[in-house]
Amino acid sequence: MLQTLRTLIVDDEPLAIERLQILAGQQDGISLVGTASDGASALRMVEALAPDLLLCDIAMPDLNGLDVAAALEKADNPPAVVFVTAFDQYAVAAFDVAAVDYLLKPVSPERLERALNRVREWRAADRPVSNKSQWITEFWVQNRGEMLRVDAAQVDLIEAERDYMRLHVGARSWLIHQTIKSLEARMDPARFMRIHRSKMVRKDGIIGLKHHGDGAWSVDLGDGGLHRIGRTYLHDVKAIMHGA
Repeated sequence: MLQTLRTLIVDDEPLAIERLQILAGQQDGISLVGTASDGASALRMVEALAPDLLLCDIAMPDLNGLDVAAALEKADNPPAVVFVTAFDQYAVAAFDVAAVDYLLKPVSPERLERALNRVREWRAADRPVSNKSQWITEFWVQNRGEMLRVDAAQVDLIEAERDYMRLHVGARSWLIHQTIKSLEARMDPARFMRIHRSKMVRKDGIIGLKHHGDGAWSVDLGDGGLHRIGRTYLHDVKAIMHGA
């Protein structure tokens, strides 16, 4: 039997709430317990109603959706949080508060159904009291109008592209709205390293270093190609040959 999810909708736009109410009403196994138009109200309603799920906007005045999710993490039995937003630039921040899913408006019935199934799997799983890492372990990336979860351990190369960063996983790539400086601070240095002012690579993806004869070096990522090493980073990159 399908587990019924007691659900609270949080959004500061009445029309957005109405649309989610209609979409939720078309799904099996979901019971709406209320709506909130701001973050503070959402937290009070969670305490009073103990919902299983929050369908929560991010961009709200005062207490935004990320603040709400962060506050809920301190609860003994927090609800699952699925962000529903018109913007993809919060995707890295969503990792910090362990969002179960990240939906882009307008949400289709099929995409909401997949999110609800993920919530049921999340609630059924045995989760440790705290499984947060100081390092990014996953990314939410925009893919054909929806957000896709990408395992950070599978990322081969990260390179700057104007105001974005491009994540390369094999032959596929996605853009995320981040700076390389902020990403470098959040990527596990045991697994990733900066090789250039605009590039980071996964260390175990490096199959060799190539000297070009003019004092310049590149890392060889195999099928991922050769990537020039900036002079500032050359010493650290060459140190991996000695197990450093």
